[in-house]
Order: sequence, then structure tokens, then C-alpha cells
Amino acid sequence: MAIGDIIVGVDIGTTKIATVVGEVNNFGQIEIISNTSYKCSGLKKGKIINEDEITLSLAKTIKDAEDETNLKINSAYVTIPGKYVTIVQNSITKDVKDKYSGISLRDVQNAIIQVKDIEIPDGKTLIDIVVDKITLDNGTVVADPVGNLSSSFRVDAQVILAEKDYVRQLTSIFKKAGLEIDGIVPITLSERNLILDNNEMHDNIMLLDIGAGNTDIGVFEGNSFIYTNSIPVGGDNITNDIAVVLNISEEEADKLKRQYGLALRSFIDNDNDIILNTCKDTSKNKIIKSSELIEIIEARIEEIFSIINKDITNQGIKSKINNVILTGQGIININKSDVAGKITLNIPVKISTGRLISTIRPTFRTSYSLVRYIASRPFAKTVSSSIDTKSDENILKNIIGKIKEFFYS
Repeated sequence: MAIGDIIVGVDIGTTKIATVVGEVNNFGQIEIISNTSYKCSGLKKGKIINEDEITLSLAKTIKDAEDETNLKINSAYVTIPGKYVTIVQNSITKDVKDKYSGISLRDVQNAIIQVKDIEIPDGKTLIDIVVDKITLDNGTVVADPVGNLSSSFRVDAQVILAEKDYVRQLTSIFKKAGLEIDGIVPITLSERNLILDNNEMHDNIMLLDIGAGNTDIGVFEGNSFIYTNSIPVGGDNITNDIAVVLNISEEEADKLKRQYGLALRSFIDNDNDIILNTCKDTSKNKIIKSSELIEIIEARIEEIFSIINKDITNQGIKSKINNVILTGQGIININKSDVAGKITLNIPVKISTGRLISTIRPTFRTSYSLVRYIASRPFAKTVSSSIDTKSDENILKNIIGKIKEFFYS
């Protein structure tokens, strides 16, 4: 990362595409120079169901970002749901080329190139390498080994694989929008540095991002990224349940969810009457108790946490998790959702209180965290997206859609 580097991050969600353009300032921090979003329903339950719609929405957010910044954006990083990701733990011991001069940056980069040399299953492709730990020949663990006098060192890393078919779809979408993909990063991996506070960064944590139509799971054992997945339920399912059970419009259901959002009936202070304005059961406005509404919300939230509990139990990793951190627009406005989660998971649960999270609008948190993640990558040769100041260049410039071999090639 260098001063002036510009990084473009794109998050493709269930209801929208959000793009953040960040620039590395003189203090080595990311300064947002543009954030744009556009509605999109081309992704459903984590699956791409309409490439053309996603392409148009992506092109719209990029065009708006270009207009704001007077830059021509030729490439961007993008997130990927956990369901398409496989994590492989690997390590390699590397002899130092000149042990009397100390470990060089080239030594480290060569080690990272070698650590990715694993047998990749059919249907999978490499998208990322996450350096977990570097250990010198005397057993000392160091964050940055460059300059240390050591005859060898060991690199422990996570090799991140993704389903080829999903990557092909992403590549096709970006190509049609006139963009090259700089890199693909799992959602929860990108969010970790933004969502977790300093103490949580060293703990064994499950990060849950409950969005509109999808919930992403990320499990971290200290610095190690050990598991990720996604389940096709989220906040929209709660809205739909309210609409179906009460026989009202989606619009009124969403309004009631936001107004009375509570995850547990046991926390009701006053069981108020609610007038349903769009109820189709009667010609007159129907009146229900707030407890009836909250009962619907409670049932769906319990189901979401039950599915998560079953998943981490089946994976054999539940016992490794000390704390659960909640984020995502599908859940954060529903009071006591953390308590509901603790009841079902039997693990301490809290809403994210990361230092920076309150400074970023919810719409752009994932795409901004992606930019931060890319900017913080150690030992990378380059992280900057491809940017051109020739603003009159055609937005649909024809390029070869490809995934960069993540930074180290």
C-alpha cells in the first residue's frame, strides 16, 4: 500500500450493490472519496439469478462513482458469500536466501507463493491467501519477519478457494460492466477488521452478518480464519412472515418490523394495540396486539439461530467459539436479538461495537470493510485498483475478464 493508492470495493447484496472508492492518505489511512449504491434484485438466497440486472446496477454505481471522483474506474475488488468458499490450512518452511543479511521481502513473497501450492479440487479455484502466522527458526512468532536474522522461517496460512462457476459468473458480470476483477474476498473475512474490536480480534469469534436475504457466517480462531458459510435467510424473511401471517402488504410489514422490532415476547413492556391498515381479512382496519407481531418476529429469529447452531455443530467447531458478534441490516434494528441468539446458541452474543462501525453508514459497511481489508494486506506487491484520469474514456471499455493471482504473481 502506498500513499495515493486508490482501492475500489464492490459488495453485491440481495437488495442492492454498494461501491466504495477509498484512497490511501498521507497517514496511511483509507479516506473515502466516493460511496454509491443502486438497487438490485439479481441475487437471491446467495445465488446469482439475473446477471444482466446485476451488470446494469454495477455499471450504475461505478458510473456514479466516476462522476463523483472524475476518475475512470477499470477494476474493482468484490465480496463473495461464504457458501461458495472453502478454507484450506497450509504451512511451509522456507530457507532464507542469505541468512547473514536477514530475511528479505522477496523471501517472504516466495514463501507465500509456495504455500498456495496445494492440490485444488475440481470445480474450485484459488482466490486468496491469508497469512496467519510467521515463525522464525528459534520459535519466535513475528508479524513482520523482514530483516530478522534467521536461517529459515515457517509460514502458516489459509488458502482460500471458491467455486469456479460462481467466479465465472462474477467475471462475466464485471466484464460486461467494463471492469476487471482485482480480487475476490469472503464477506466475513473482509468485515473482521471493521466489525470486531481490539480484544475480539484475538479471541475465538463467530461473526454473523445477517443481511436482507442471506446470513454469512465467519469463524475465527484468533487470527486464523477457520470456517465460513452462508444460509439463505435474513431480514426479508422476517418481513415476509409478518406480511403472510397478518395478511398485510410487504410495505406495512416492513414498517411494523422497524417500529416494533423486538426479538423476544418476554421483553414486552406494554402489549399495545396495533391497527393494520392494509389487512385483507376484513373491510375494516384490523386490530392486533403487539405481542402477536413480536411472536412472528421471534419465531423467525429463533429459526435463523437454530440453522446456524446446527451448521457449526455439524462442522465440529461450536466448542471453539467463545463469543458471537452480530452485524447486518437484517438484524441490528431488532432489539434483544443478541439475547435471542444466546438462548439458542448457548454462547455469549453481542451486537458489534467495533470502534469504526458507527462512522460508516450500514449500506456501505461491507464494501468499505473490503477496501480496508485490501489496504491492510501485508507483503503485497500492489493493491491499487486500475484507475485512469481520462474521464472521457468509454465506460464499457472491452477488457479481458480475469482474476489476478492474488498479488503475489
